[in-house]
Amino acid sequence: MYPDHAPHVPVQRAVKVHQPTPYPPAVPAPAPIVPVQPGALPAVVSIVLPDGRVVTGYAIEPTRPEPVTVKPAVSSTAVNVALGGIGFLAVCGGLLLLTSVIAALTALITQLIILAAVIFGGWIAVQLFSTSGHQGGTTVNIRKAVIKRNHFHG
Repeated sequence: MYPDHAPHVPVQRAVKVHQPTPYPPAVPAPAPIVPVQPGALPAVVSIVLPDGRVVTGYAIEPTRPEPVTVKPAVSSTAVNVALGGIGFLAVCGGLLLLTSVIAALTALITQLIILAAVIFGGWIAVQLFSTSGHQGGTTVNIRKAVIKRNHFHG
């Protein structure tokens, strides 16, 4: 990190230590004295711990949880049958949709083949029956024909 020829001396800096400033303790306001009936005071209980210490405090009754309403049990077989029925209906719906798509594609392809046949057949018919343009083969106009063999001259 440092070149070999450059001596390195660590820099010493003065450290300033900050001591925390203690805050004076907050003095709680005295609680108002509320007159209580003597029977309403809870009983004071003292407990001796195993190490000899004594803990004194008020006895508190444990809170009782609300009773849980019993739900009717649904058997796992019924759940499995219901899920199987839902799965079966999903598969049937998918197959019905698949057959509908296949039928639609078949009809589309059939119509495209028929359309191509009609267009190609029409083009062939126009080529065969048109009288204009260049035609292959021999065209004979009978009214103006000159038949040399029978010596017919028109």
